[in-house]
Amino acid sequence: MASGLKSLNDNGLEAENAGLRELLAQAGIDAARLLAKVGIDARENEAAKALQRLLLEELHHRVKNTLATVIAITSQSLRSATNLEEGRLAVENRLVALGMAHDLLLEAHSTGAKLSDVIRSAIQPFDNDDVPRFVVQDTHIELGPGAVLPITMSLNELCTNTVKYGALSNSAGRVEITSTVNEDAQRFRLTWTERGGPAVNEPSRRSFGTRLIGRLADQLHGDVRLRYEPQGLIYELDVPLAVLRALREN
Repeated sequence: MASGLKSLNDNGLEAENAGLRELLAQAGIDAARLLAKVGIDARENEAAKALQRLLLEELHHRVKNTLATVIAITSQSLRSATNLEEGRLAVENRLVALGMAHDLLLEAHSTGAKLSDVIRSAIQPFDNDDVPRFVVQDTHIELGPGAVLPITMSLNELCTNTVKYGALSNSAGRVEITSTVNEDAQRFRLTWTERGGPAVNEPSRRSFGTRLIGRLADQLHGDVRLRYEPQGLIYELDVPLAVLRALREN
């Protein structure tokens, strides 16, 4: 009888721990890394308690990072806005992009996401199902979790800018998004090309959106180039392939 009870208890604990691991994965937290920190088997009660403490610390860290991002976005967006309504819309769009990126990570269980899914999620609010405004080249590449957020936010900035000033500010403009992988050089390039919009000129000063795009590229250890061609803006992001695939959130 005692052996039978022990077996039932062990099975129940194992099921509970399996559920905990699933919750950790959905929250975007690497259970294996946390277990390594704990240093003991999660099947034991003390390890489960230690894992809970680490989980709270990890969530605290994530929340602080997110709040810091929100504060920076809000402060800089309002500072560079010409009026309150423009500032409100800028903050709203950027926070929506932040939320979409985290949704993608949750769906991917923190293992990353497909590049095509990241692109389509970012442009979907700006596209038109009846008359598509985007042409997207599908490239089969998996992004590491830490790359999803900067790429989503960069695309959101480009979308917001083109709706206001570029190819999507009229009914005829289009945006082409292409991506290439150079296995020999181990580099990845994402290109955004606008066509059919009003003529563009290089701005006399760097806006917060432009600075944000540069900082997001820095997070990927990559380089970004903005070319203000007469026919439309061209954005090029060049990133080390290994970083793009392996980068994890801190």
